Amino acid sequence: MKKILIVAVIILLIGAGYFVGNYFVDFALKRGDDLSPPKACANIADPNLKAPPIPNFPAEDWTLESFDGLKLHAKKFSPAEKTDRWAILVHGYGRDGTYAYDYADEYLKRGWNVLVPDLRAAGESEGEFITMGALESRDVFDWASKLPSDAKIILHGVSMGAATVMMTAALKPKNLVAVVEDCGYTSAYEMFTAQLNKIFSLPEYPVMPCANNVCKLKTGVKISDAAPLEVVDEITVPILFIHGDADGLVPFEMMGRLYDKAVAPKEKFVVKGAGHADAKRTNPAAYFDKVFTFLEGSL
Repeated sequence: MKKILIVAVIILLIGAGYFVGNYFVDFALKRGDDLSPPKACANIADPNLKAPPIPNFPAEDWTLESFDGLKLHAKKFSPAEKTDRWAILVHGYGRDGTYAYDYADEYLKRGWNVLVPDLRAAGESEGEFITMGALESRDVFDWASKLPSDAKIILHGVSMGAATVMMTAALKPKNLVAVVEDCGYTSAYEMFTAQLNKIFSLPEYPVMPCANNVCKLKTGVKISDAAPLEVVDEITVPILFIHGDADGLVPFEMMGRLYDKAVAPKEKFVVKGAGHADAKRTNPAAYFDKVFTFLEGSL
């Protein structure tokens, strides 16, 4: 009888753990049936932020089949004159490629080709779950592989996009020359742990370990697999680290940890008073002056 009770308790604990983990994964990572962002976006993303207008440059739609069979979408823009310079601009959590159009416009005005992907489970790309960069980095690597053989490629990502481009760079895409990461996290696990306490006043245990394991069951990767800090020292091209010192979502100290571990040529740019993903909006002129000065020195 005692053994039966023990087994029953274990089964109940496993079931409870799965229930908790499943709720968190669906809340934070699952796209809505109407293709809306995950429900957690209401607690994290600025509801007043609207996508900027599409750049006034020639554009075309590109598609790509991911390694796991998803149809992915990107918008490719061409500058006024032909060039071998290419920028892949990667959007953040709960957004899609249209939210990178203001960044794209600046690159196009300065004579760059621009590719703006919709990451999996965003925009016009297929997919049910966001994986915070773990699988998105493989997709961006494949997008880079579609570019011309003589392309000089830079990756520029914001927030989850920044985590994605760091992990992509660690995969060493051919012709990659530089990376711009803007307010990327050390790991999605750490970032979600902080938000779990902030939004729900819940501790890391047992929620995050349960969510980590359920995420693996549902997506093939754990939340903890989205960890740029574990691979940033494998990047060999120059990296520009950008962060606002008033970031309330991805702690400012995360940039310092990423920067300290990076071994490639590196620079940092701190924007005083900027919140999460607000460095460009806080001071656009200083932001792009820094970005393009850095890129010119990296080409």
